[in-house]
Amino acid sequence: QVQLVEFGGGLVQAGGSLRLSCAASGSTVRHYAMGWFRQAPGKEREFVAAINWSGENTYYADSAKGRFTVSRDNVMNTAYLQMNSLKPEDTAVYYCAVDKFTLVPGTNPDRYDYWGQGTQVTVSS
Repeated sequence: QVQLVEFGGGLVQAGGSLRLSCAASGSTVRHYAMGWFRQAPGKEREFVAAINWSGENTYYADSAKGRFTVSRDNVMNTAYLQMNSLKPEDTAVYYCAVDKFTLVPGTNPDRYDYWGQGTQVTVSS
């Protein structure tokens, strides 16, 4: 069983940066793809970014390309989401997730097997 805990959310002004961390415990996640999703009030959970097991391949939603960077440290069993040039529309609860069964991480949250509790990111204008 994998437990995921996100850290690093908070309040930031537009144009600022935040770095989210997702620490895994209970089992190593170094063989699994990991993803980041977000959910704003009244909206569905949406894909933000994902990374394959080795960290060699990364995937981004159009809204994140050029501003966000996903990475991982398999020794530390942790994934990261560096968010730069933040905009008010990035305000949401951000979740990390693990996909145990596919080599290429997907954008559909239903494909992911384990989820963290989420961390709030608020971007003020």
